[in-house]
Amino acid sequence: MTPPDLSGLLRFSACATVFAAPLEGYLLQVHGQLAKVAPALLVATWAVVRARQRRAPEPHPVHAVLGLFAVVLLASSALHAGGAYTLEYALRWLPFLLVTVVLIDVVARELPIRAVLAAAVAGAVVAAGGALHSIVALGETRATGPLEDPNDLAYFLVAALPMLVALRAPGRARTAALAVAATTLAAGAAATFSRGGGLALTAAVAWLLARRALPLKALAVAAGALVAVGAVAVLLFGPELDRALREKTHVAGTNVDTRELRWQAAARMLAEHPGLGVGPGGFRAGYPAASHNAEVDEQSPVAHNMYLEVAAELGLPGFALFAALLALTAVTGERVLRATADPLPVVAVQASLIAVVVASTFLSQQYYLPLWSLVAVVAAAHLRLRRTSDVACAPRDQ
Repeated sequence: MTPPDLSGLLRFSACATVFAAPLEGYLLQVHGQLAKVAPALLVATWAVVRARQRRAPEPHPVHAVLGLFAVVLLASSALHAGGAYTLEYALRWLPFLLVTVVLIDVVARELPIRAVLAAAVAGAVVAAGGALHSIVALGETRATGPLEDPNDLAYFLVAALPMLVALRAPGRARTAALAVAATTLAAGAAATFSRGGGLALTAAVAWLLARRALPLKALAVAAGALVAVGAVAVLLFGPELDRALREKTHVAGTNVDTRELRWQAAARMLAEHPGLGVGPGGFRAGYPAASHNAEVDEQSPVAHNMYLEVAAELGLPGFALFAALLALTAVTGERVLRATADPLPVVAVQASLIAVVVASTFLSQQYYLPLWSLVAVVAAAHLRLRRTSDVACAPRDQ
């Protein structure tokens, strides 16, 4: 009996993993393990398919960096095995590293890059709809929807917005659908009142304009649509918006002070433990002591800076490898862009990665998928290009 072809399931599970990432909160409300179903299905299907094909992943420099990072992670975890959160956070890191390796291989071989971007946008649009619903129907002052923290939600929405550039195609229906998606994502991000999200989006749009991937006319139309949505919101929900702005203004000042405290604590941890850091989850466990109980009401926070938190928990070697992963992705993306005949997806991914890098200056986002999926897409695009070049250069039989 011929075994079933699982290539369709492999493509589906890859798209489902990317689609479901911003909807994690909704999935957890249904069942505590539901958010893990799509990634688990992806990894299991990939393992079966590759075992049948007797084919290993095509090597890429990203694999080496991820492998070394995993070694440092495990070494730090072993050194701090008695930590209150060490095992929990180590088990949060490892699936992202594994899923990145799997996505690189699947996108390089079976799944078009635009399909991955479309899945990410679709999931983010649903999340943005949830954000607007939380404002309009539930009366929240800042949009949350599928995620508890409005800043985390803004991170997903802003990371997805540049991807729309790669999905452009002729036809009024397609243009209208993209316009609706852009307006929904932008309105949802605005409803979070996230300043970091705003800075990240500004940086991403600047990159798209600089690379001439975003026409000024399209930007003007999108800005006009967002202004119109804002005007309607003011007319219908004026008092609620005023209250939300006042609350955000009050919270903003507090956030500046608390983030400064947390950044100082993370820097102090790194200075005291430069080798392998304080271990995965060590910032959360050690913050009260490192900050001298500066926040009595918050005893187990995040650093609100991805780079400082990684450095504090995994030391200088872990931070160096993490930074090398970002740098390698940036260099690889530029190399692909210069050689490819289809630049729009690459520019869109570059802009999304810029949004992720900027937003992560104010947020601890290493445990969310956008960063890892973007790294995977760039590496996969490079493998695709390398394979095409090898075929073009191969000698032909006369």
